[in-house]
Amino acid sequence: MAERSTLPPKISTPDWVKEAIFYQIFPERFCNGDPSNDPANVQPWGTPPTPYNFMGGDLRGVIQRFDYLLDLGINAIYLNPIFQSSSNHKYNTYDYYQIDPRFGDLATFKELLNLAHSHGVRVILDGVFNHCGRGFFPFYDLLENGQHSPYKDWFYVKGLPLHAYQGKVNYGVWWNVRSLPKFNVANPATRRYLLDVACYWIQQGADGWRLDVPNEIADHDFWREFRQAVKAANPQAYIVGEIWYTLDATPWLQGDQFDGVMNYVLQQALVNFIAKEKIKVQAFDRRIRQLLAQHDPEINLAQLNLLGSHDTSRFLAESGGETGKLKLAYLFLMTYPGAPCIYYGDEVGLTGGPDPECRHCMPWDESQWNTPLRDFVKGLIAIRKANPALRIGSFKPVLADAARNIYAYQRQDESQTVLVVINNNPAAQRAEVPLSGGSLRGVKAFADLLSGQEHAPVGGTLRLTVPGRAGAVLAARY
Repeated sequence: MAERSTLPPKISTPDWVKEAIFYQIFPERFCNGDPSNDPANVQPWGTPPTPYNFMGGDLRGVIQRFDYLLDLGINAIYLNPIFQSSSNHKYNTYDYYQIDPRFGDLATFKELLNLAHSHGVRVILDGVFNHCGRGFFPFYDLLENGQHSPYKDWFYVKGLPLHAYQGKVNYGVWWNVRSLPKFNVANPATRRYLLDVACYWIQQGADGWRLDVPNEIADHDFWREFRQAVKAANPQAYIVGEIWYTLDATPWLQGDQFDGVMNYVLQQALVNFIAKEKIKVQAFDRRIRQLLAQHDPEINLAQLNLLGSHDTSRFLAESGGETGKLKLAYLFLMTYPGAPCIYYGDEVGLTGGPDPECRHCMPWDESQWNTPLRDFVKGLIAIRKANPALRIGSFKPVLADAARNIYAYQRQDESQTVLVVINNNPAAQRAEVPLSGGSLRGVKAFADLLSGQEHAPVGGTLRLTVPGRAGAVLAARY
């Protein structure tokens, strides 16, 4: 009898993710396209956000503003939860098979998918499979029927009747939040239900799942089954987990569970290096090297790279309102391996602190936009899309100048070599990049894809002045 192979699975991730530029949309705050589905207590667009108020954003709003997204240049959308729920954030799901009526219905969702796919734009959904809301039918049945409910084993019940609204919580919940009962995925019926939900929405046309707090489900076999089920429905479906920088994501990134994770390790490195200036360039360089060495190159190209999200302060807020820092961070993000993700509104200068301040309404009055910032981000997207080395090329640091706080790295594929130089200093600095090693040797000139200027090396060194909080994206000419 042949021996069973103990080799790890060959790591494969969706091809399209390597080309993707994501745009994250928090639907309730992006655009109100259909006021007829607004809740009775809807507040005027732009009202300061709270954990409980509603502004009326919906899927019709995403459809109406789709030309805006196309003009920006993105080709993938990550939607925060859209399923029926009582909250504005939808992380307390009531019905996993229904679009929340305040967002639209299945027909609206299909219309959005068809519009996106007709323009080559992918759409991934937010999957909340660790916990549900108190209105989810098995939990409600348990609440009503107690010991006679057939759903006792769907949850971690410690006593009956359930103390769902007052008293000491006597069932498993997420982070002591009694409104978020935790699923028992070891129960076969619960497990089957969640896997069926995951497959159903892929079959409806969704292009993948962003998984909420997947580390809270300690059973890696569940995620292996999840991958098998989802990939059977669509081999090119993208599976990306929310794993925070406080955890090592490696156990989920072995090729048998997730394609990538929300790259909060990178996000924190950029916040500490650029936004808050807590670390210098050499510490940043070490963190980047460690991060890229930690995972298979195929995984690195499928990471979801972000500057912030609905769970963090916006990068502009972390930067003390300095737009130059945000621009520099986006320059890095758009020239680094993995799929960059823009959190809605960051590109026009939307700011805000921790949740709920990071969930302000998208301003559609263009007089409120930082238009030069948006133009800069749009230009970076175009550069990334036009230069394959920035998407799929290797990454090699070539300079970490501690005196000037300048960082330089090389991206290279079979067709081109690109040198990126960033100056994390408020003042202009003279960069001196050695070209003596590897493929940089023999370069006759570099064309800056940002400014259009050309720089010729002298004596094996490229010397150029880089403005404060700025950079250069230099295509090599041999």
